[in-house]
Amino acid sequence: MAVRSDKPEGAGGPAAPAGSGGGRPLGSRAPLFIRRSRPLHVSWQVAVFVAGLAVVGLGVVLLPLPGPGWVVIFLGMGIWATEFVWAQLVLRWTRRKVAEAAERALDPQVRRRNIVLTVIGLAVIAAVAGWYLWRFGAVLPWDLH
Repeated sequence: MAVRSDKPEGAGGPAAPAGSGGGRPLGSRAPLFIRRSRPLHVSWQVAVFVAGLAVVGLGVVLLPLPGPGWVVIFLGMGIWATEFVWAQLVLRWTRRKVAEAAERALDPQVRRRNIVLTVIGLAVIAAVAGWYLWRFGAVLPWDLH
């Protein structure tokens, strides 16, 4: 459940737990007049959940298709994070992990290793493709005669 506060952000609202790594307070970012009315706030939460679910569902559909599936999934998580503490915590954790991975990727040893592994992988793919073409030849699936 979201942390509720009748105070606007920056006016002594709920603070993020220590060590959470986020600058924004946790909880609902709904306008104050919505947060003051329980039925209106629950309706708002349902609408945000449904909108986020639709975007995350679209992202899941886009995963096997050519398209930005993960970007759309994280966009849906961002929609959820406007209202739900659990989504805010997941996004903070994800941002921290992405920053750590980017920092590791800039390490010269890691970059050198990644380049070597990429070259080896491409050489193996080229060798398999060459063997296949030598063994079976290149036959088009349609007849152009």
